[in-house]
Amino acid sequence: YGLEKKSGGTVAVYDLGGGTFDVSVLEISDGVIEVKSTNGDTFLGGEDFDNRIIGYLADEFKREQGIDLRSDKLALQRLKEAAEKAKIELSSSKETEINLPFITADASGPKHLVLKLTRAKLESLVDDLVQRTLEPCKAALKDAGLSASQIDEVILVGGMTRMPKVIETVKGFFGKDPARNVNPDEVVAIGAAIQGAVLKGDVKDVLLLDVTPLSLGIETLGGVFTRLIDRNTTIPTKKSQVFSTAEDNQSAVTIKVY
Repeated sequence: YGLEKKSGGTVAVYDLGGGTFDVSVLEISDGVIEVKSTNGDTFLGGEDFDNRIIGYLADEFKREQGIDLRSDKLALQRLKEAAEKAKIELSSSKETEINLPFITADASGPKHLVLKLTRAKLESLVDDLVQRTLEPCKAALKDAGLSASQIDEVILVGGMTRMPKVIETVKGFFGKDPARNVNPDEVVAIGAAIQGAVLKGDVKDVLLLDVTPLSLGIETLGGVFTRLIDRNTTIPTKKSQVFSTAEDNQSAVTIKVY
């Protein structure tokens, strides 16, 4: 985004992908990009939005035809493909038609699924999923010691951020229009390429100071998790701690890292 070339500022990166959601708060100054905090939901992403549409289509078909498509693997796959296509189309149009001929059959003959889906209906189906992204945003801001009004720029990452409802929710939370001048599907690859060039030494005017998103530790006696590195610790980092053996004359130990 070229933000490192500006005088500096605080940036929130809102990343809603296919399977996970992440939000990071960065501080940028003189080419140094420092991650102040990160949070997210590893069980929230585009697939959950698709599943809401699939459920709606299956329920409507069962109501009209009395047949549950969820028990038909082939029909379910067609529903999944149609749901994703409809979701994408509704990011740029207000209404789309889902047309799946010969989706199944019974004694009376073949059955077809034809249904109009509006953007408003989709938004009502997934509203709680969009709202779920706000708690990690609040937690990330709290860990960084900032309020939403102190964020200078909001960046959207991931294909799901094309959804108007997501854009509207992000704008409402941070109080500003998010930046969308880089393709959200390509931005991670571009960033990885830049970081690769930094590590190789080809790019010298950018430095990324990243953090560990989750606490790291090991399992100790009794199945207890012993935390060694706190989340949001700048990496690379190291931590040492002395542990004693659990039994006399113990000759080996299994170390489980979590």
